[in-house]
Amino acid sequence: MSSARPVAESSVLGDKRSLLTLADEARRDEERVEKYGGDDPEDPPPQADTKAPAGEVKVQPVQAEPDPNLVTWSPGELDNPNNWSRRYKWFVTLLNSFMLLNVTFASSAPTAGAHAVAEALHSSNEISYLITALFLFGYVVGPIFWGPGSEMFGRRPVVILTMTCHTLLHLGQSRAPNMQTLLITRFLGGFFASGPLNNAGGVLADTWDALDRGPATSVMFTCIFIGPALGPLVGGFVVSSYLGWRWVFWVMMIFAATCAICAILFFPETYTPVLLAKKARRLRKADPVANKDLYAESERHPWTLHSLLERTLFRPFIMLSEELILVLVTLYLSVVYGIIYALFQIIPFVFARTRHFTVSQTGLIFIGVGTGCTLGAGVNYLFSRHYPRLMKTWRGFPPPEERLLAAMAAGPLLVIGIFWLGWTGNYESVPWYVPMLSTIPIGMAVNMLFMSFLSYLVDTYLMYAASAFAANTMIRSGFAAAFPLFTTQMFEGMGTNWAATLLGLLAAALAPIPFLFYKYGARIRQNSHFAPCLDLKIAKTLAEERAAAGGEKQEV
Repeated sequence: MSSARPVAESSVLGDKRSLLTLADEARRDEERVEKYGGDDPEDPPPQADTKAPAGEVKVQPVQAEPDPNLVTWSPGELDNPNNWSRRYKWFVTLLNSFMLLNVTFASSAPTAGAHAVAEALHSSNEISYLITALFLFGYVVGPIFWGPGSEMFGRRPVVILTMTCHTLLHLGQSRAPNMQTLLITRFLGGFFASGPLNNAGGVLADTWDALDRGPATSVMFTCIFIGPALGPLVGGFVVSSYLGWRWVFWVMMIFAATCAICAILFFPETYTPVLLAKKARRLRKADPVANKDLYAESERHPWTLHSLLERTLFRPFIMLSEELILVLVTLYLSVVYGIIYALFQIIPFVFARTRHFTVSQTGLIFIGVGTGCTLGAGVNYLFSRHYPRLMKTWRGFPPPEERLLAAMAAGPLLVIGIFWLGWTGNYESVPWYVPMLSTIPIGMAVNMLFMSFLSYLVDTYLMYAASAFAANTMIRSGFAAAFPLFTTQMFEGMGTNWAATLLGLLAAALAPIPFLFYKYGARIRQNSHFAPCLDLKIAKTLAEERAAAGGEKQEV
């Protein structure tokens, strides 16, 4: 017994040091996420240090005393977005979602009148497909500017500027005398419309903690996907009426102006570094003598153009070249996003050409997509109900692979929906409601895949999640812009059934990705330079605790 006791004491001491190290690392990562809005200003070291030599205990350096002149949040301070009331957080979330609904609605609404536009402006139908494609190419370019802009000036100025310019550009679209003018203003419209989209995730991270963020995220993503489905529905009725195709852009402008006015009047600043800088300036102004040395972190270490470009442009593509998880998730979501925008050509082909629906009747088919997206949000919530329990068990950092359950169900569902649409839509003898019902599982699968995979990226990369999102957004927007350019020709040349088969096989080839990550994701993350892998460190600590507890029982 006497010889066993020093070993047991050493084991307990090691466990305590390990717990202290883990708690300090978790606290540091949480602070970095909170301070920098979900992204860290510095790159990780060239080689991630995830394993210590056997028998060696890693001890964190002693933390320096906090600077009394550094302005931070006081406990319970209402200027801190994390301390806003739940009701006000939901108001900001719904206002943000309303703007997302508008900018995604604008991406697809003109598709209903594309042929009418081509005829009126003496252009070909192929050129008219650029009306949607160039708007989406604006989504690719916009984040390069609005990401740094929101970190230098805050969320609110970027949202107000981009929504105002997006609104005014509808004047050029509604009154365009030729196709060139329309296409240029559409590209610029997408460029500015990407501002609210680029800020959406940051606003959620600024206001909601990880445990309560799920329902707000569901609402936001539902609006993002209902918007494109709502566009052809509204646009179809406007084009079919006496108003004509130009009034599609007037309706879009009225909607955008409403959102811009609401943003100007009610949208608050949520970005912590900007709010703390304002607080520091306010305190210095209130008492110039006593508070002259007070400063905010962003004032002492302001962003430079190089550091911002490093974070928002260079690092996303560095991650895309090194991170297998990010590459495969981006590939999958890019194809899914492209399929969503391909539907704006597929559904008119199936229902207008084959079944001779009118433009307004064809637009009604998109109700199925919107219904599916809404149902998908509910199903995703059911798949994530166990997450609060996991948060407690895993001390705030459960395995990211737990986010993939909805994607594992959604992958096969998307394949079924595509084959269903293609093979029932190919034959006029099949009742119209049969292919129409296929859009519901497609909408469900799209929403579930996006919510599941993007949550997986957040939990995998933590403070580097914003860079991962930037890479994902630019690549998938490029895919979405390209799909409408060849979809009609593909369905004309191959036939609805075989063209849909090609898309279905592509979706089937990608469907195993969430299953592979669920099984091998932890092993892949161990070799990542950007994934903190706190869950693996917590698992090791929990195992050591169980071993120590077992040793103590055995000793007794």
